[in-house]
Amino acid sequence: MSTARRSPVLEHWGPSCAGVDEAGRGPLAGPVIVAAVILREPLYGLNDSKKMTAKARLQWAARIRQEARAWSLSWAAVWEIERYNILQASLRAMSRAIAALPVRPELVVVDGNQSPPGWQVETLVGGDGRVDAIAAASILAKVARDQTMQVLDAYYPHYGLARHMGYGTAVHMQALQRYGPCPLHRRGFGPVDRAWEAKQ
Repeated sequence: MSTARRSPVLEHWGPSCAGVDEAGRGPLAGPVIVAAVILREPLYGLNDSKKMTAKARLQWAARIRQEARAWSLSWAAVWEIERYNILQASLRAMSRAIAALPVRPELVVVDGNQSPPGWQVETLVGGDGRVDAIAAASILAKVARDQTMQVLDAYYPHYGLARHMGYGTAVHMQALQRYGPCPLHRRGFGPVDRAWEAKQ
């Protein structure tokens, strides 16, 4: 994997800063997964997970897990999303990810503009493209969620979860209309509610 310095060099906030990001807030199905990462030193070539190919994300995830000072994963299951709503469930998962770090950070910076409960954090809109620890968290969260959806696809093969990861693609919407929702679908999301009502 190239780490050429012509690639974006993100801000490094030091070895006591934890970056936090999530994957999976937008899909109609599956959990939200959150990662928290503390990097020892800058990793040149690191970037926002959305700007990487799936292959590059896998390579970077392996490197981050090996070279980071600390990292952790947490998730919000569908029942939690339905009970608290997608934003609050995501923030609760962020709190758990921070608490699960084996090293207590002195500073926590979160992608976005919402703070998880119970922690003193800085929020940074677009942080996954600006701070290396957040970018690293975005990669770990995205890789973990994609792998989770690929496993779940074997249990619910009608929906094509391994292809679209639960997002509302045309294929997914057609499957929802044909088969109705499964336990992985989020009832608070409009297309899922409509598909549920149509099957009653």
